Amino acid sequence: MRRSDRILSALLLLGAAVTIAYWINYVVAGDVRVVPDLWYSAFEDAFPIADGWMGLCMIAAGIGFWRGSRSAPLFGLMAGSALIYLAAIDIPFNVERGLYRLLPASGAMVTEAVINVASLALGITTVTLCWRRALAMTGAAGAQRS
Repeated sequence: MRRSDRILSALLLLGAAVTIAYWINYVVAGDVRVVPDLWYSAFEDAFPIADGWMGLCMIAAGIGFWRGSRSAPLFGLMAGSALIYLAAIDIPFNVERGLYRLLPASGAMVTEAVINVASLALGITTVTLCWRRALAMTGAAGAQRS
């Protein structure tokens, strides 16, 4: 197994675990809530199902890469695109509402910012690596048919 597959596997599984921990905290303790306002809760409350899908894709890809499964890059493409989408929704929301200004004084906002950066970085990395792997699989399949 490639070293990059093990690293990507670990990062995807870690990302899924962080997502689960985030939502458990959000529901049970609320420490990750940046502000107590209704507009913020209305926005965040729209994410559990989408984040659940993202987490399932990350788990499927992470386990797939660890096991060397041929389906891993395909699940990775789904996970990576979901991560990028999450960042593309969260970052503009935080910018438009001025939430990043809370960074110096808010641990919840620091957590949010780390999630934003990690989602974007892991999403782009995952899509890039998995796209190359999927193309290689397709090229190999095409060469076998010729």
